[in-house]
This record gives sequence, structure tokens and C-alpha cells, in this order.
Amino acid sequence: MELNQISFSFDDTQVINEPGVKTIAMTKPPANKIKVKTDNKKLTRGRMSLKDMDTGADLIEIPDDEVLFEKKYYAIGVVADMFKVNQSLIRFWENEFDILKPKKNGKGDRLFRPEDVKNLKLIYHLLRERKYTIEGAKEYLKQNKKVNEKFTLIESLKKLKGFLNELKADL
Repeated sequence: MELNQISFSFDDTQVINEPGVKTIAMTKPPANKIKVKTDNKKLTRGRMSLKDMDTGADLIEIPDDEVLFEKKYYAIGVVADMFKVNQSLIRFWENEFDILKPKKNGKGDRLFRPEDVKNLKLIYHLLRERKYTIEGAKEYLKQNKKVNEKFTLIESLKKLKGFLNELKADL
């Protein structure tokens, strides 16, 4: 069986064939023949735009405190579903922020207490809603000792604003 070698040339110049080697000359299309993607379809890979992140911030489904504190522990999948993020992001935040200390069982599964879920909500608020960087959020948490009180105040004001907006819409 005879072995054949194929070589490609991507230049615009002609290639002289050597004996025993098949050469295929490829030329670049002219600039006016290149097709450019003009549709505005949303890409499924890569980073989410800030606008998409901002609209997603309103969609998190954290239960009220009475319901949240009914269970002692939440699995990482349940927590990730509450925040509508990947489990890997929750694990990353656990490694980055000292205030997150989920319990791990014998298999190594992470079990989040309701306090951890509240801390995750604070971290989510800083990173996704207020657009802090991770380093900026760490610094903010270090410098502001009463950050949880401020955050609960902000959350209650958001609920009040939502109630007033609903009342206004009903009028």
C-alpha cells in the first residue's frame, strides 16, 4: 500500500506540485464575499450580559424566613435552583467568601443552613444586583460590620415598594 501525503497551502500564490505529493491550493474569498452574521440571536455560551443579569436578579426564589427556617439544611442543588445559578458558582462563592460555611456530610455533599442561604442572598445582591467585583464584595463585607442589618432594611424596602406599585396598578 502506497502512502500519499497531502499538503495544503492557504496563500494566494500557485503551488508547484512535487512528485508523489498532492497539493491543494486554497484561496481566501474576497472581502465582499465573506458572510457576516447579522441576526441578533442570543448566544448560548460565554458570559451573560449585564442587562440579562439585572433582569435575572428579580427572578430569584428565596422563600420567606418562616418557610426557610423550617428545614435545617438545604442541598446545593436546591440552593442553586433558588438563585437560578449553576452549582459550580455556589461552590466557587463558598471558596471565595469566608461567611459561607456549609456543612459537609460523609460523602462530601454540601448542606447549607438557612443562615448560609441568607448569606448567599447577600453575596448575590452584592455581585449581581449592585455589580461589585468579588474583591470589592469581600472588602465591603470586611469593612461594614452591620451589613446584614442594612441588607434586611433594603429587602423590606423592596417589598414595600413592590406592594405600593401593585396598589398603584390596581387604582
